[in-house]
Amino acid sequence: MAVSCCPLSASASASASASASLSAVAPIQNPHISVSLLARPTLSRLSVVSSSFLGFSLSLRATIPKEGRGWSGGERASRVTRMSMEAGIGVMGTKLGMMSFFQPDGTVVPVTVVGFREGNIVTQVKTDATDGYDAVQIGYRRVRDRKLTRPELGHLQKAGAIPMRHLQEFRLQCVDGFEPGQRLVVEDLFKEGDLVDVSGKSIGKGFQGGIKRHNFHRGPMTHGSKSHRALGSIGAGTTPGRVYKGKKMPGRMGNAKTKIRKLKIVKIDSELRVVMIKGAVPGKPGNLLRITPAKIVGKNIPKN
Repeated sequence: MAVSCCPLSASASASASASASLSAVAPIQNPHISVSLLARPTLSRLSVVSSSFLGFSLSLRATIPKEGRGWSGGERASRVTRMSMEAGIGVMGTKLGMMSFFQPDGTVVPVTVVGFREGNIVTQVKTDATDGYDAVQIGYRRVRDRKLTRPELGHLQKAGAIPMRHLQEFRLQCVDGFEPGQRLVVEDLFKEGDLVDVSGKSIGKGFQGGIKRHNFHRGPMTHGSKSHRALGSIGAGTTPGRVYKGKKMPGRMGNAKTKIRKLKIVKIDSELRVVMIKGAVPGKPGNLLRITPAKIVGKNIPKN
């Protein structure tokens, strides 16, 4: 029994009233409110907290799920980020630049040359039983040991892999046949003529206006017009009296993750360890790229 500095005569009556009011407390339906905080009496109104009250409060708190106790352990902790399902295992590469490729019939095709540094090694295999989903983690680009932290080095040493800069996951429908330390060979995963999805970080262009960023039309340049490249109206006045969220306006452009879908592999050179992909891919030379089999809904990926 925890006794405060109030007189004992008042504490006995307060204890009796607390137990009587406690029996009339109805269970709270909102799981995001801590019952112990609502049922805990203040010291100004109650001088004695009986052991039966503490037991009731703790038992009532135990019935509430942990994710529903307050904001810190509630909605914010229950949000789970799910990555999209891949059509197959992919690899990481480095953009080297663009060139013209002459096909046997003389047709000129603009291609992007993608090189591969040391890496593309399986560092972890995640299963539904252990992690809640099936995925394969791949490492790429070897670096010195001092470039990584000790937790990163320990994670790679556990898989028997070399120190690598980049780690990415490929969520698959089935992870059978993959094991930590396994090296992925580009020639075994892709063939000439296959369609792939290439994602990477686009070139940053800084702060740009609406015409360059969103392809807006400009205003008249003559006849007394004073609105040439201005954005124009961004909403009504009194109603709604504000700017809607998501309004296209000037801002920072580029430097964001971008994916180009269904690009064709034109050439795979095993000696030079490069892959030539038709068209342009995100980023500048030296950029990290993620190459995966192209998603074709209903063919290599389920519709749902």
